[in-house]
Order: sequence, then structure tokens, then C-alpha cells
Amino acid sequence: MARRKKVSRVLEKAQQREASLRSISAQLDLGNGLTLTTYTSRLQDLQAQLSNYNTTLSLLDKLSDDIANTEQDVRELSEKMLMGVGIKYGKSSQEYGMAGGVPKNKRRRATSQPSSSASASPQFEMVTSTSTNGRNSETTNGSTLLQ
Repeated sequence: MARRKKVSRVLEKAQQREASLRSISAQLDLGNGLTLTTYTSRLQDLQAQLSNYNTTLSLLDKLSDDIANTEQDVRELSEKMLMGVGIKYGKSSQEYGMAGGVPKNKRRRATSQPSSSASASPQFEMVTSTSTNGRNSETTNGSTLLQ
């Protein structure tokens, strides 16, 4: 996914201000080094930095894609190498295990356990105690017993 490029709202506003100041005077000098030329120069510096930043992000995106593609190539090559060892030496061989595979004779087999039936699990009755007009009562499966 491409990284989001930076847009400077400060630069946009400053460029609008520059145009407004230029309408006053193309050679505006407010004293103390506040000139339109200096202002324009700083805006150009910021624009160059933003451009450099966004170009670098694009380069990073390309490098990231290159890494992902190379990782996929290495993943596929690793699988082919393991399959090659399995074909040459056999999947039950010690060499296959040395190459990172699990030898066939050492694999865990899935054992199916008999499912527990409903009759094997204990059955419970729901009993709730309530107080009825000063007398205790128990409700068992819908019938109330007064004590």
C-alpha cells in the first residue's frame, strides 16, 4: 500500500499570502529583513523539502514492494528446495529432517476421539430458592414445594 504523500496547508496559505503581498509591491520591503524576496525564497525551500519528502516516500514504497516480492521468491525457492530433498532422499529420511521438513514417520497423526454422548454427561436440575410471604419454597422443574 502506498504511503500517503504530505501536503502542506501552511505552504498553500503562504503562497496565497505571497500573491497578496506581491499585489502590494513586487519589491516589498518591510524592514528588519522582511522582504518579499526572502519570503518567496523560504516558500521555495519548503516546496523543495516537501517534494524531496514525497519522492523519498515513493522510493520507500518501491523498496518495500521489492522486498515483499523477493521474500515471496525466497519462500517459493525454500519450498522447492525442501521438495527436492524429499524427492532425492525421501520424505522419511534423516536428510529431509535436516533440511527442515518433518519426516513422514515422525509426523503426529490426528487421532479421532469418540465424541461424548449426552447420556455420559451429568444431568442437573435447576433449583431456585425464593421467599414466599415468610415461608421458604423451592422450585424444581416448574413445581413449587412449600416447607
